[in-house]
Amino acid sequence: MKFSEETYRLNNGERIPMIGFGTWQAADGKEAEKSVLSALEAGYRHIDTAAIYKNEESVGRAIKKSGIKREELFVTTKLWNDSHSYELAKLAIEESLKKLDLDYVDLYLIHWPNPLAIRGEYQVANTESWRAMEEAVSEGKIKSIGVSNFHPHHLKELLKTAIIKPVVNQIYLNPSDSQPELVNYCQKQDILLEAYSPLGTGQIFEILELKQLTEKYQKTVAQIVLRWSIQHGFLPLPKSVTAERIAENINIFDFELSEDDMLLIDGFYGKAGSAKNPDEVEF
Repeated sequence: MKFSEETYRLNNGERIPMIGFGTWQAADGKEAEKSVLSALEAGYRHIDTAAIYKNEESVGRAIKKSGIKREELFVTTKLWNDSHSYELAKLAIEESLKKLDLDYVDLYLIHWPNPLAIRGEYQVANTESWRAMEEAVSEGKIKSIGVSNFHPHHLKELLKTAIIKPVVNQIYLNPSDSQPELVNYCQKQDILLEAYSPLGTGQIFEILELKQLTEKYQKTVAQIVLRWSIQHGFLPLPKSVTAERIAENINIFDFELSEDDMLLIDGFYGKAGSAKNPDEVEF
């Protein structure tokens, strides 16, 4: 089966590829453009960017240069913290479409639920931003909308006024930080979990048990951890600027971890630290 055919069905009926290519920290210009082209050549059909990554233009150029039909791609971008209002969100959506040089994006996310810029009034700010996003869906500029870094209480507030239910919640999610309470809540709400930094911090590569599994499965530590994510029903977004690593990370559909090995990896919770942004963690 081709990688592009491996998909999840979102709660609105749209399909999303099971693995995406993350572009966080890929510098605008040659680095981001080349890495996205490498990802598309390797079989990725899901590209994840954001306004704050400041590489949307490079992502757009790579998409154009790839020659792949637009309808075969899934493109995600995000609303940054300085645009949490109805009017500002509408402008931000237009700006991202312009930079990406696309008529629509497949998924648009609120990047953070309660950033410093709206601290103390996030409920109203998210409601207004969401209204602008819902209008963009009706206008054909966005196919699906979701959130990132939201915890249950953030989602509960949003759901009080949302007409369209979030399809995904993109969070820091990997064996070292599996966030069971949040995962359980989203799964009960039929909100897909996307995993940014799905390989956690670099410390995860030093876990002896994972190194032993590489011999058993003849796969790298990264491939094993990404497969763990898929088997939990998560959508990992690995990132790299190295063509070999990019191709390696998507080569995870030809093996399956045993139930015992899944439980073993589940037990790594808290072993490899956290990479959350301390400036944004405020609940």
